[in-house]
Amino acid sequence: GVQTWLFRSARGSQLMRAFLLAAGEGRRLRPLTLHQPKPLLTIGGETLIERHIRALAAAGIREIGINLHHLGDRIERHLGTGRRWGAELRYFREQELLDTGGALRNAAGWLGTEPFALVAADVYTDYSYRLPDLGDADAHLLVVPNPPHNPEGDFALSGTGMLSREGAREFTYSGIAVVHPRFVGHERRRVFPLRDCMFSAAAAGRLAGSALQGIWSDVGAVQRLEACRQLAAETRADDRDQA
Repeated sequence: GVQTWLFRSARGSQLMRAFLLAAGEGRRLRPLTLHQPKPLLTIGGETLIERHIRALAAAGIREIGINLHHLGDRIERHLGTGRRWGAELRYFREQELLDTGGALRNAAGWLGTEPFALVAADVYTDYSYRLPDLGDADAHLLVVPNPPHNPEGDFALSGTGMLSREGAREFTYSGIAVVHPRFVGHERRRVFPLRDCMFSAAAAGRLAGSALQGIWSDVGAVQRLEACRQLAAETRADDRDQA
């Protein structure tokens, strides 16, 4: 039959929730991030985090959790309730940074028992959020060919769509995934990185993956931020030329 890339849970309902990771300090982007949280940096006249919220809402994912720490009150003030995008935002303030895995454990009560979209708020992409089906995997990561800042790579991607740490690691995690709550359910630490869960799921043959389609950049350094701004300016110019 026709393959559908719209994620459907076991109940046959569309993926309802997303969680945006927005708590980090953005140290590699200092001094820009000393007074402005990284998710509020703008590219093409739109903040990084707004871009994700708009795209998620357009894909029908309107209940969005956001973890906050560094200058988190600025993010909350800027985004408000999310109503202007047709979204409903829920904030999870961290007094201390809980890392990417601890953030999900902290929000477990809200995330519930169904798979959800996980998004790093500081990546720049035009991805449409037509998310893949999770199947029996604990998580499905969207991956990209290794960028220059991660030449060693994170994973090898098999022909059957499974990620592994064995062999040539030609792919890097994009910061976008579909995650089942059991992905972090075994973890007892309060503060821990999701990378640990990814590596153990990969070793157990329970980590699926596919190549992200579209533009992508990890906005982790000033040079990459400037490159993204340049790309956005060129894209807008191209659009005007074709109008």
